[in-house]
Amino acid sequence: MPFYVSPEQQMKDKADYARKGIARGRSVVVLQYDDGILFVADNPSRALHKISEIYDRIAFAAVGKYNEFENLRLGGVRYADINGYQYDRRDVTARGLANVYAQSLGTIFTETNKPYEVEIVVAEVGDAAETDQIYRLTFDGSVADEHGYVAMGGQAESVAQSLKDGYREGSSLAAALRTAVRALEAQDSERRLEATSLEVAVLDRNREHRLFKRLTAARIGDLLSADEAAPGAGDAGGTGADADDDLLDLPDLPETPKSAESPKDAEGSAEGSKDAGEDEN
Repeated sequence: MPFYVSPEQQMKDKADYARKGIARGRSVVVLQYDDGILFVADNPSRALHKISEIYDRIAFAAVGKYNEFENLRLGGVRYADINGYQYDRRDVTARGLANVYAQSLGTIFTETNKPYEVEIVVAEVGDAAETDQIYRLTFDGSVADEHGYVAMGGQAESVAQSLKDGYREGSSLAAALRTAVRALEAQDSERRLEATSLEVAVLDRNREHRLFKRLTAARIGDLLSADEAAPGAGDAGGTGADADDDLLDLPDLPETPKSAESPKDAEGSAEGSKDAGEDEN
């Protein structure tokens, strides 16, 4: 005789199962900066990407089981290509794609024994920061419209708290990248993420046609180094010569003492003064 399990208990068990699977993965951070949207993942693999392009202005980031979110990514690419071909490229939007993903994830969660252990972000960059769109979708098909930043996977709460403390609207790419790296490092105080351990991409509104671009490890290292040097210059406390003196921390040099006159020089000076007086007379 089969045991009866209430629908509420079934949904709770599925949700707990999916959350545990997602928490075992490494975190991904998505945040806005002055020229677009930045994606940063703790991912040393150069082949298995957590961040990918979907369409001209749309990108995708995910955490969880790779085979499951890769199926979702491929489905999103097919949806975007078909709609862009049949209608117009401008008809392909992050909101439409998020709705498709929400329906798929919701159906899988309710109608199958095993839910997808994934959490994804669909982002679209606009002509200005006010028109950027960032949608977060969870394993059960829930959709949230995010603004500014979002963290998912791993210890998402500690990452999100670090982002809340350090995020500033209108940050440069270097500053936003450093904020994201600090947030990822907040999960383990003893761990320091190198450029080779990061997967970084941007949706840059200043590019032509395809706005998605991956950053190489060398470029990531340059951005992190540039942003680390900036606070030192800002802490110099002044501009111009004052800032340079503070930055170099040079000690004050003592005044050079005047050399003492020898007795002969003194006598010569006195005789010279006397001769000059006689000539004047």
